[in-house]
Amino acid sequence: MRNAILSLLLLIVNLVSAQDTYLQCGSIYDVSTGKMNTERTIIVSGSKIKRIENGFVSGTASDRTIDLKNRIVLPGLIDMHVHIEGEYNKGSYMKEFTQNEADIALESTVYAKKTLMAGFTTVRDLGGTGVNIALKKAINKGLVDGPRIFTSGMALATTGGHADPTNGRKRELMGDPGPKEGVVNSIDDAKKAVRQRYKNGADVIKITATGGVLSVAKSGNNPQFTLEEIQAITSTAKNYGFSVAAHAHGDEGMKLAILGGVNTIEHGSFMSEETMALMVENNCYLIPTISAGKQVAEKAKEPGFFPEVVARKALEIGPIHQSTMAKAYKKGVPMGFGTDAGVFPHGKNAIEFGYLLEAGIPVKESLKAATIINAQLLGMENELGKIEEGFTADIIAVEENPLKKVGTLENVSFVMKEGVVYKQ
Repeated sequence: MRNAILSLLLLIVNLVSAQDTYLQCGSIYDVSTGKMNTERTIIVSGSKIKRIENGFVSGTASDRTIDLKNRIVLPGLIDMHVHIEGEYNKGSYMKEFTQNEADIALESTVYAKKTLMAGFTTVRDLGGTGVNIALKKAINKGLVDGPRIFTSGMALATTGGHADPTNGRKRELMGDPGPKEGVVNSIDDAKKAVRQRYKNGADVIKITATGGVLSVAKSGNNPQFTLEEIQAITSTAKNYGFSVAAHAHGDEGMKLAILGGVNTIEHGSFMSEETMALMVENNCYLIPTISAGKQVAEKAKEPGFFPEVVARKALEIGPIHQSTMAKAYKKGVPMGFGTDAGVFPHGKNAIEFGYLLEAGIPVKESLKAATIINAQLLGMENELGKIEEGFTADIIAVEENPLKKVGTLENVSFVMKEGVVYKQ
């Protein structure tokens, strides 16, 4: 009797695991060609796309059919620049002294779910306290709903530079952070900091090649690493299988980062035409983050929202950012897609598509950047970014054609990640 029950349970498990999902799609947007393929059915088995068939096809009685006949279906979107641990508000700077890691972790789960529900099934997190690594693991285990995360853990800075975690504190609280905390002041420090991130479980290295806007530090533009330090970071990163992303607003720091071998430049606010040519020559990708520039410029006008030193930088950098991205696109600078969500509310990531369109970048190109190109930058081009047989079943749907109405991307009505439906 016991063996019969076990056999029955095994049969039930096999039947459940064999269930496929049939997505009957009004149109599937092909991010490679920019064309719509109408009346198609995507068959998903487990976490993968099993096949795609013409017309509206149904499976057996044990399979699941989902009606997306009035929807435009796309691959899950990828944001290459978020800060998933938090969101900036008037109280953000005080939180450093009032929040424990557990507080940050619990809040981060809310931001992760908002991001996933917005149709971003993969993100690259570029700097936090280290909670971002724990969040990535929790999502991978299925404990938390959120996007697939590739994270840098804590970013790398120089003493007093953007991402030095003790900027703005009184002397008694400054201490002397080093490579473990992400502060680098020599070639040896650079190597050790990269190796520490490997030990911590990071997926990518993020450096702050210039000053930044939101740090409590004087300059938002000055170069903050030597060429030799950057080269030590990128060569060590390569040994450990890391790519390197460089936050950079000022032009000189960008040049050093590109010559030093980084893979992406984040922001690029004051990029010169000479540096644009250097990016093309070195196949270094620009991650635009126009949304963040818009947000900080707007919030800097609100009295008391930012410390005075931050507000001044925001008013300087924010207004020129979008025009620089427009010029970079015209010059042929290779571009990915990233938003800097966390600087503005998580879940609003898709507003970037509208800002890119305002800058003269067609929606067709920005969708390709947010799928195929970003997947390539993550080394996941054979798994993510396309709706094709054998690819991971990260699939979203919207109400209208995004090529005609870009705002529809801000209202995703269906989200599937790895074959699991999170929003319908």
